[in-house]
Amino acid sequence: MDASDAQRRARGRPANAQANRSLERGLEILRAFRPGSEVLGNGELAERTGLARSTVSRLTQSLVDMGFLQYDAALRAYRLGVPVLSLAHAMRSGSTVLQQAAPLMRELAQREYLNVGLAMADRDEMVYLESIRYGRKVSLRSVVAGQRVPMALTSLGRAWLAVAPEVEYAARMADFAARAPHWPALQREIESAVAHVRRHGWCAASWQPEVVAISTPLALDHYPVHVLNVSLSTRAAAGDVARELAPRLMRLASDIRDAVQTAQSEPL
Repeated sequence: MDASDAQRRARGRPANAQANRSLERGLEILRAFRPGSEVLGNGELAERTGLARSTVSRLTQSLVDMGFLQYDAALRAYRLGVPVLSLAHAMRSGSTVLQQAAPLMRELAQREYLNVGLAMADRDEMVYLESIRYGRKVSLRSVVAGQRVPMALTSLGRAWLAVAPEVEYAARMADFAARAPHWPALQREIESAVAHVRRHGWCAASWQPEVVAISTPLALDHYPVHVLNVSLSTRAAAGDVARELAPRLMRLASDIRDAVQTAQSEPL
């Protein structure tokens, strides 16, 4: 079973027909590239995707021909091509949610000197659609749109899990359990955060030293779930900081929902 089939079956879905598998495998190749892994050879791609090296070689050649990969002859490896950046730009510029949320996020970030982010889930990670950084800690300002953070460890991921479909939640938890070195403790943290979201609408996590982040899911009609967060660098107790930030986060979430609903009702 290859990686794409494993992902579908983890979600309780059957494997797709053979006609789709070349496309799916090609997308798995593209998924393997990320910050810190910008240049990859066929062997590394085979290891990361679980595909046979001969399959990887055939797919990378097709992706080079289409411009989605560039071949570096000196390194005998590949890097992403220009069309990938164009697709990312089209995704961001075409997001109604992001268009409505970004000005409101920036206003709060500037006024309160906070970091404000908007993210969506991709498998076992959360990907920032937008990250507006006005917190005082310089090292946190390197978080940018497109950056990935682990779902299991972050308030972003735990807030998403709180509203995920049951089959998706079960698949993600099984995946975490198989890979986390201290799973029972992590499981308790995730379940506690999920319960907190369901009771109060938000959850907190402090997975980086002296950083407290709180997140809330944005369930919007006609859109996949987005997750909104605010974070702050502080030495204060995480619980106290979270309770102080929570009303601001929830007001922002409400304002974004209203703005998106208004945008949906406006005639084209």
